[in-house]
Amino acid sequence: MKVVVFGGGTGLSILLRGLKKYTKNISAIVTVADNGGGSGVLRADLGMLPPGDMRNCIIALADIEPIMAKLLQHRFKDGYLNGQSFGNLLIAAMYEIFGDYEHALKEIGSIFRLSGKVLPMTLQDTQLQATLENGCSILGEKDIPDFVNKQKCKIDKVSLVPEICSPLVETIKDINEADIILVGPGSLYTSVMPNILVENIPKLIQNSKATVFYICNVMTQPGETDNYNVLDHVNAIIKHSDRNFIDYVIANDAIISNEAINNYKYQGASQVLIDEEQRVALEKLNIKVISSNFIDIRKNYIRHNADKIGQVLLDYFNERK
Repeated sequence: MKVVVFGGGTGLSILLRGLKKYTKNISAIVTVADNGGGSGVLRADLGMLPPGDMRNCIIALADIEPIMAKLLQHRFKDGYLNGQSFGNLLIAAMYEIFGDYEHALKEIGSIFRLSGKVLPMTLQDTQLQATLENGCSILGEKDIPDFVNKQKCKIDKVSLVPEICSPLVETIKDINEADIILVGPGSLYTSVMPNILVENIPKLIQNSKATVFYICNVMTQPGETDNYNVLDHVNAIIKHSDRNFIDYVIANDAIISNEAINNYKYQGASQVLIDEEQRVALEKLNIKVISSNFIDIRKNYIRHNADKIGQVLLDYFNERK
């Protein structure tokens, strides 16, 4: 099955690790609106697209030894490179060698034998702007959660600056050829939403033959989706795209133990659960719900069970053939 995935952050890379066991035909379309951390430094210093989310997806799809993955994720602890990852520097070097991202990422894909490919959502230098329900706005992805917390007001909409950003020609081709398109998981407003704000992406997805699955986050994100349930996540995406954008929602229905969730509660996060009331509301929107225990807890980190999601998608694809 040919799968196109839109997202960013840790959630996307975890999904890709599981998904590559079921298909080698994956296109990961990654947000490049990030302006924080080591990626933000390289973006400001070299005028390049932020490489952090692309690095994580490359490692997730790569067929490499564990020591190489560890090397790519290694962050320097001292000196001028303090906080910078080796993988980010590799992408920056390849970009300088080849002069453009498309060529650089293809060469990186060949070197690391990717199960698919990783593409930026756009090649344009873009920033993310959030407008809150009180009318106040903040520019810059890294500052959005703190601004939301200080304003004590929810996000109304996010937008790209500049507003018109074009997708890659290869992305358009992959959407047209896709069997399944996945939206998420990842931070709703800062990792998932930027991708569907790129020019014509929602329309291209709706006009494709692909079935669109939204993989809802299992936890809320403080300063971004406080107190959101599954329906709230879906309504936010519809608000930024179209009512008929999503065909299926994959959502968790298993309650996480207090022991596993305590650290997240301390940080201000809570569990996102599907229930019957939300299921009925989603079905009224012509959105089908696939719910199960999609939780995977490792080293006290709560994540999606990417293997189980991959099997769900493969079963769906085989039934449709």
